[in-house]
Amino acid sequence: MSTATTTPAAPMAGVLRSGVELDVEEFGPHFGAELRGLRVAQASDDEVAAIRRALIDYKVIVLRDQHLDDAAHIDFGARLGELTTGHPVWDSGDVPDEVYELDSADNGFADVWHTDVTFMARPPLGSILRPVVLPRNGGDTNWADAVLAYDSLSQPVRELADRLTAVHDGNREFGYYLKHRRGGSGNRWDGREVTELAPVTHPVVRVHPETGRRSLFVNPGFTSHIEGVSEAESRGILDLLYAHLTKPEHIVRHRWRPGDLVLWDNRNTLHYANRDYGDNRRVMHRITLRGDVPVGPA
Repeated sequence: MSTATTTPAAPMAGVLRSGVELDVEEFGPHFGAELRGLRVAQASDDEVAAIRRALIDYKVIVLRDQHLDDAAHIDFGARLGELTTGHPVWDSGDVPDEVYELDSADNGFADVWHTDVTFMARPPLGSILRPVVLPRNGGDTNWADAVLAYDSLSQPVRELADRLTAVHDGNREFGYYLKHRRGGSGNRWDGREVTELAPVTHPVVRVHPETGRRSLFVNPGFTSHIEGVSEAESRGILDLLYAHLTKPEHIVRHRWRPGDLVLWDNRNTLHYANRDYGDNRRVMHRITLRGDVPVGPA
């Protein structure tokens, strides 16, 4: 079942701004929810709009008992927004171009806190993940609320973060793969073929384009350093922000079951997949929605 660091609220019927009434179980007062009674493969346009609104309101939403294949997964995602290719450089093999396969048998672990693809100038708006092969136990996924983390910083630290920019670099994770296993020829992202992973700069604090709320937009997976400060200062600032982002009160945790579908807003969350299932295999399929260029408070 889905769990959270706070006591889950009792199931409730929520009327979202799309006008559709949904059966919502909130994981906590600010972050995460399960939507019940929906079948996304047969969802009406109004129901899809309600799911999209729920994604903005709750940042992470869980739908049980969907049992989609890749085609239905892609079709549902395309109703929520414009899809990207599965990944800028990774070749997932015998799956559609829109799918990124994370297979523990091929080093697909994601066991570091990260926000998807922030090493590109235009990271994804959101991600939609489903299990294909689950281990007997373990393999939960955790999400951190970067809005709540920003809001709970002390005012002086918030004011410092508001003025900072950070470099995001995908080379540590994917540079060798792109150069040596793909021969320098990756996938198409934002209309061009990816042939190198040039580091990009994003604001440390991102303003959400739909809500206007601020969130911390750094992550241990892809943020290399803070611009304009010393290496020691950069390490100190990032370590402070990472420790704060991943405090238990900022996190929800999901225990996967077959048929699950989980959506998250990639603009204001981080996530981490537990690697606690030994030699068992874990295979997940993810699609992503095209996003926009991150904008800071200035």
